[in-house]
Amino acid sequence: MRRLARLIPSALPRRKQRSSLQRFRRMTLLTLTLGIVMAWLGPLSELGEESGSPGLLLLVVGVPGLVVFTVLYVRILEAAVDGTPARGEIVASAVVVVILLLTQDGDPWSWGLLGPAWASGVALLLSRSATVVATVVAATVGLLLAPPGPGPGLGLLLAPPYAEDSLPVVGAYLGVAAAAPWANRLQLWFWRIVRAAEEGKEAQARLAVTEERLRFSRDLHDLVGHSLSAIAVKSEVAAKLSEVDAARAAGEMDEVRILARQTLKEIRAAVRGYRTVDLAAELRAMTAVLEAGGIRCTLETPSDQMPEGTATLLAWVVREGTTNVLRHSSATTCRITITLREGSAVLEMTNDGVDRAARVDGRGGTGLVGLSERVAAIGGTVTAGPGGPGRFRLRATVPLEGER
Repeated sequence: MRRLARLIPSALPRRKQRSSLQRFRRMTLLTLTLGIVMAWLGPLSELGEESGSPGLLLLVVGVPGLVVFTVLYVRILEAAVDGTPARGEIVASAVVVVILLLTQDGDPWSWGLLGPAWASGVALLLSRSATVVATVVAATVGLLLAPPGPGPGLGLLLAPPYAEDSLPVVGAYLGVAAAAPWANRLQLWFWRIVRAAEEGKEAQARLAVTEERLRFSRDLHDLVGHSLSAIAVKSEVAAKLSEVDAARAAGEMDEVRILARQTLKEIRAAVRGYRTVDLAAELRAMTAVLEAGGIRCTLETPSDQMPEGTATLLAWVVREGTTNVLRHSSATTCRITITLREGSAVLEMTNDGVDRAARVDGRGGTGLVGLSERVAAIGGTVTAGPGGPGRFRLRATVPLEGER
């Protein structure tokens, strides 16, 4: 069955796994559809209570109008979640609501719910004071054009025999009209807080990378900047002296050669220093980067000291594994373990964000190829692939005795 399950996705397109933020965005849009539910629930409940076939006006104007209102409402929701304006949709949806209330017969709990439904959507794009105004206007229009009983709108509230019967209906209607917009605004507020937190984590990750680049560039400038400047100056002096004093020019070039060799030696020493990475510091740095990206990380390392070459290779594996987790997965947790067994150090990185990373096997197309060759040169192995249901595992085995 597992082999058959691997064959089916090859024939059908894979559904791209959404990140946590994308899933929360989708859930936010679903919870903000309160206005759509209100807009359809009222007319449908009235239709269910009526006997006989639906009227021509309902089929020609009512249902198409509700469909148009739904489309405009969804566009308003997407604009609110994405932080873009939707003035045209607000005005158009208001016109649709007024047309439906004028053409359809109903009470506040049927077609009259279109007013609060409209207010619950546009409140997402308005300020608090404008939301209050929109709520009052929508509730008033709903009561005027869909009164709770026979009579000319709100006039029935002032004249018997409908006053006592209408007040509870109107009170409940006004309560719903006041609560719906603010319930939607509260949900949108939650979404904005979560999105701001995710953007903050991404900014922290980018800042960590930028700081590392600045450190490297600063070290490189301090290392070779002065030497290269001296080489350039002495080369110019030698070029000018070559026609008037060949002996002094040769002396200057001898100094240039000495400076070049010294600079090359310093660069090689620096490169060896960068290649010889402190594994403990690298693990701390990569854990901080993962957690800055919103990935909860657990770390397990042995207390015994490892040879310098082994520790350096494992540090490079951790770097490459961290890059793959951040770029090619939607992981929320990552576990890094290092164990010493039978003369080898075994590093495993396991995360729960199987996506494109689940199709990486270490044989091509990723940075793991060069890493596998470096580890194989000393008799080690690097493997990458599924590590359980919904999990991805990177495993590196490096001999402790060093290069074979």
